[in-house]
Amino acid sequence: MNKSQTKRPDTEPDSEAETKNTTTEEPTVEALVEAVAEDVQESKTEGEELATQESTVEEATAEDVSAPGEEELETDETSEKRDPEAEIIDLNDKLLRALAETENLRRRARKEREDTANYAVAGFARDLLSVSDNLGRALDTLPETLDETGDLLSGFVEGVRLTEREFANVLERHGIDKVDPMGEKFNPNRHEAMFEIPTDDAAPGTVVQVVEIGYVLKERLLRAAKVGVARSLPELEEGESVDTTT
Repeated sequence: MNKSQTKRPDTEPDSEAETKNTTTEEPTVEALVEAVAEDVQESKTEGEELATQESTVEEATAEDVSAPGEEELETDETSEKRDPEAEIIDLNDKLLRALAETENLRRRARKEREDTANYAVAGFARDLLSVSDNLGRALDTLPETLDETGDLLSGFVEGVRLTEREFANVLERHGIDKVDPMGEKFNPNRHEAMFEIPTDDAAPGTVVQVVEIGYVLKERLLRAAKVGVARSLPELEEGESVDTTT
């Protein structure tokens, strides 16, 4: 018992010394981690402070250098971007433009359909005009009074007249009208001047003779009327005269 009691005091101081030496010479991992974290936090804080100072200096420099007009422009652009009423007005304007364009397209398509329906037979109707011309010429060649053979031809002549009249009615029902400009002012859009006639009986530019009747199909010209147009007589010296019988 006495020996063991005397030995314990000798061993305890040695272990405490060794523990102290180990603690001072080899720091623990937790301590190292805490030290590194503290260094990182300090460096981070210093960096944020430097960045804040630099940004403050740059803003102050930019405010001093920037022109007043640019600052107002940026302010206006920012307010426009953030203003919902301006966006609503802009969208409403775009919507109205789109609706107007759609309506114009619809009108053009409807006009094209109407033109196709109204003027699809224009070529066919133009070819039929010669038939009407020939019937008219046949009636114009007949003498005013028939000789003893008139009784035999009267039925035939009456049939031609009825055919010409019915043909004219058919053309009229399909919107094809005659253009007979006798005595009217010359219209280059509907008349074709074949010659001029010097005369004092009509004003210059008046149609005084119709060579061939014209036709229109629902306000569209199928064939221009071929006409002779009056022109003023030339000025003559005393004693001179102009022969207008030719």
